[in-house]
Amino acid sequence: MTARLSTIAHATPSTIASASLRIETNGIGFIDITEEARKFLGEARAQHGVLLIYLRHTSASLTIQENADPDVQADLLTALSRLAPEDASWVHNSEGADDMPAHVKAMLNGVSLHVPVTAGALTLGTWQGIYLIEHRRAPHRRELILQFMGTQHARNSD
Repeated sequence: MTARLSTIAHATPSTIASASLRIETNGIGFIDITEEARKFLGEARAQHGVLLIYLRHTSASLTIQENADPDVQADLLTALSRLAPEDASWVHNSEGADDMPAHVKAMLNGVSLHVPVTAGALTLGTWQGIYLIEHRRAPHRRELILQFMGTQHARNSD
């Protein structure tokens, strides 16, 4: 194995910026929120640090996944359905047959992400995007918390 560590960059955090993001979903599927995250970083004047994205729900989830081929998303939804099928005789079914499988899928994917921010940009790979995954069939209103912790660009002196 060959491994090489880059030069270590140091920054002293000087700010914590937070905002909420509301998204109306159309039912099961991936929703790309990468541009919303970039817009938040721009408005927060983010320079170097980390972006925390937190989803305030238990039947949807967050992931960083391929953003080039939509077949990947279709296959991932199929895989999640196989892991947590609606017809698995769940005990919790008071909110419909898709509710308990949605909780399992959210547990598997998680509801928070941390993304490094370097020179004001998300440090994502070439083919990576940030996604909210809706696991329920019906449309839902979802709320996310975006929080940047790190250094800021200086304000423009106009």
